Amino acid sequence: MTATFGEKIKMTIFGESHGLAIGCVIDGLPPGTAIDLEAVKAEMQRRAPGKSKLATARQEKDAFIIQSGFFEGRTTGTPMCVLIPNGDQHSGDYSKLQNVMRPGHADYSGKIKYKGFNDYRGGGHFSGRLTAPLVFVGAVAKQMLAQRGIYVGAHIASIAEVQDKIFNPLGESKETLAELAQKGFPVLDDAAGVEMQQQILAAKQSCDSVGGVIECMAINVPAGVGEPFFDSLESRLAHALFSVPAVKGIEFGKGFALAQLSGSEANDQLYFDVGEVKAYTNNNGGITGGITNGMPVCFKAVLKPTPSIAKVQKTVDLAKCENTELVITGRHDPCVVQRAVPVIEAVAAWVILDMLLVGER
Repeated sequence: MTATFGEKIKMTIFGESHGLAIGCVIDGLPPGTAIDLEAVKAEMQRRAPGKSKLATARQEKDAFIIQSGFFEGRTTGTPMCVLIPNGDQHSGDYSKLQNVMRPGHADYSGKIKYKGFNDYRGGGHFSGRLTAPLVFVGAVAKQMLAQRGIYVGAHIASIAEVQDKIFNPLGESKETLAELAQKGFPVLDDAAGVEMQQQILAAKQSCDSVGGVIECMAINVPAGVGEPFFDSLESRLAHALFSVPAVKGIEFGKGFALAQLSGSEANDQLYFDVGEVKAYTNNNGGITGGITNGMPVCFKAVLKPTPSIAKVQKTVDLAKCENTELVITGRHDPCVVQRAVPVIEAVAAWVILDMLLVGER
């Protein structure tokens, strides 16, 4: 088993939802890299819980403590250890869940995998709480990418049946991506955003939950990034993105819709623009053959509805070896999508930076 990912920028994630702290160790950051900690804090706050009625009431500041690898505003080149204290645990909410398995969660699979020694409180190591360290490493990666003129942004493409506008597949401006990051509910069409929020509140009112789709784009990524076969950019992005709790599907460019097109429709035909090769379309999401082609990298991630719902559900009691029913109590997001937007951005930024550095070795 491993909790480490990355090749040049390796990150090891640690902690449990209701432990003393969560965090990460980042290895491979070049020495002397300036990091704007205020910008990192702003990214962390985008993900932090307890800020609206659309999210869990758990109050976590997502404040971080850099234990090592950072001195006088710059990286030292040694491993950076980051602690994110847990300050609002209600572990008693989970006392009956040691043996009663929550449907849709990793309770049963985790108990089997770790032979019953896993921390089951709040999902333990499987909790969405563990996405906070991902946002930290992504915030650092974003700053390093910006120095190269590369920018990453995302928006809520849909909640339940409500759709936002889609990104222009040929590229959005860095200003548009920055504006989305400033929004509490990041959508391109604010009217659609209001409908989405109504869907979330309706689900909350009925003790249920909803899922959705996040669309992410990276602009100005140069052609030639990716290491096929097994380390293609699509492979590495998918690997990391599927590690984010609740993500159940990824598509690049038009994704599954490509199955409905002919080759002449799906192919991204090329042309010269002042000596630079570009494409008239971007159906392949900026990646062909597992390697970037100079067009914006664009993908969508599907997130399932929050499995913790206050409705009666059928499940099992492993201690009694019998069927039972469960109503989950405690504090839970009726929809995780809005808080997952900075997480998806962070993972994309980290993987793209890592693969850029791999290609430069």
